[in-house]
Amino acid sequence: MDWERVMAHEPAALDGEERDAAVLVPIITRGDDHHLVFTKRADHLGEHPGQMSFPGGGREPSDADLEATAKREADEEIGLRPEEVEVVGRLDDIPTVTDYRVRPFVARVPDREYTPDEREVAEIAVLSLDDLTDLDNYESERRDHQHHGAIRIHFFRVDGYTVWGATGRMLVQFLELATDWEMPEEVDRVVDPDAEFPV
Repeated sequence: MDWERVMAHEPAALDGEERDAAVLVPIITRGDDHHLVFTKRADHLGEHPGQMSFPGGGREPSDADLEATAKREADEEIGLRPEEVEVVGRLDDIPTVTDYRVRPFVARVPDREYTPDEREVAEIAVLSLDDLTDLDNYESERRDHQHHGAIRIHFFRVDGYTVWGATGRMLVQFLELATDWEMPEEVDRVVDPDAEFPV
């Protein structure tokens, strides 16, 4: 785990009409091993139901800044208290297909039991960095998007969970910064724009 590279990264910021949102990329340390905390979104949510995400959400007027947004949302979703969060860096802002501009904050968090808020989170998954960087657990595909042209979609399959979409894009950048993992140059397949997602 290369903390220095994460801390030294100068993140790219986005400007635009999208709504502001922020997430935490929470890292748990167990001995010499590191794990990331993900949430599985509740099936009844209107946007990205059932998908794997990092804790986070949309900015509220009461939030002092986007870091405060990420901490507040993580507290609401999994009971991670703001004072427990040690932010160590940021990833690049990314746009989502639901018109959000998401700012990811990388943070150390305690290794303890977290409690999902059932209104938003179906379950919490703690996935090891070793498994996430195992290329046997990774694949990608290219498809045409009606607004964004040809896009590459990443899939990380660990412990029965599939991390993909915007969270998959954040995870790619995090792994390339924090570990010696490198995204393969070639995609595994090219699919039609309306093909089912293999999740």
